[in-house]
Amino acid sequence: MESEKFRILKSVLGSNRRSNQEYLFYCPYCEHHKPKLSVNLEKNVYKCWVCDTKGRNLYHIIRKFGEYKHKQEWLQLESEIDYVDLEDFFTKAKKIEQVISLPNEYISLANSNLAATGFMARKYLKERGITKRDIIWWKMGYCPSGEYENRIIIPSFNENGEVNYFVSRSYDNSYPKYKNPPVNRDVVFNDLFIDWTTDVILVEGIFDAIVAGRNSVPLLGSTLRVDSSLFRKIVQKDASVYIALDPDAEKKALEIIKNFLTYDVELYKIDLYPYKDLGEMPREEFRTRKASAVRMNFDNLLQQSILA
Repeated sequence: MESEKFRILKSVLGSNRRSNQEYLFYCPYCEHHKPKLSVNLEKNVYKCWVCDTKGRNLYHIIRKFGEYKHKQEWLQLESEIDYVDLEDFFTKAKKIEQVISLPNEYISLANSNLAATGFMARKYLKERGITKRDIIWWKMGYCPSGEYENRIIIPSFNENGEVNYFVSRSYDNSYPKYKNPPVNRDVVFNDLFIDWTTDVILVEGIFDAIVAGRNSVPLLGSTLRVDSSLFRKIVQKDASVYIALDPDAEKKALEIIKNFLTYDVELYKIDLYPYKDLGEMPREEFRTRKASAVRMNFDNLLQQSILA
């Protein structure tokens, strides 16, 4: 199989030379004048030593730079099911992304001269293990009055830097705990700050995202439709995804995984057990769990579906 895959790679990438257990090709991403794209067929990984493009699935290269015949030959070697037609997927009409305003009463919690009304908000966040750096990164604020009185406000920005959503969470036990704006939730939360060239972590809520790290995206729930803005963005960016939903959403997580695998997304599942909520997990523990996450394929998806 390796010899056949090498033949396909050579057909797509061109001339190469061997270096120990790896092959060096000219990088199609940065087009450096020397062969700096290192490929290891046995480990199914690649890395460019100039532009630092890297991945854990060589098919990403075939899919991006190969012809239709190369893709079909590679998938036959891996004995995977047929994937969907990505060209058809992206030719569908692009959604018009909403732009909204933050509440008029919104006050940033990053202010050095914070009003006395903000002390309770800061105290609440501190008790949840949220640091000043978190407050600054997530642009957290609060409302001392108005419709969102006594609530933490965490805004989301689209790729152009415009507010497209915000999460509101009470810090004085008022009901309901969450009171979000009456607008469409089909957004890529904080798209402006996501690095799509590295691992993207999908979680349920905003406080889960704070624990998971800066390159995490809250689903604002436990489901993700194939036609959603976030799903389409991940497929378009060819991102590597780590999914970390709470254990009570196991079946929903497996459905999301199945859909991503169908679109050939490189995906890993993070085990949160025995924690019931990712937001309760220590950050160092989450990083450990992420490092040992299981890469998903259709075989282990079937196994986990039977046990779910």
